[in-house]
Amino acid sequence: MTALAEKECVPCKGGVPALKGKELADYAKELNSAWRVVNEHHLEREFKFKDFREALDFTNQVGELAESQGHHPDIYLAWGKVKLTLWTHKIDGLTESDFVFAAKVDQL
Repeated sequence: MTALAEKECVPCKGGVPALKGKELADYAKELNSAWRVVNEHHLEREFKFKDFREALDFTNQVGELAESQGHHPDIYLAWGKVKLTLWTHKIDGLTESDFVFAAKVDQL
């Protein structure tokens, strides 16, 4: 288990700056390299599966994780594919919790 995955997502109440620059890059290094930081705004990762059922099962696992963490990604489900997009809507950018959630997803 990674150090990030051991943490819990913390709800953002706003009023904090989004991660940028070196701090953002340092968090990104702690994730699986398949995660992409897009425009210093959000994280994306696409997962491939052998069929729709496997993709749907993974989507449901991500949904359960999201509910338990109080942190909800955008989920795109298609045949054999799931794409996750993460950011903290309250500040319209990335926080540590986005990286924590991504690390937890990698352990599903």
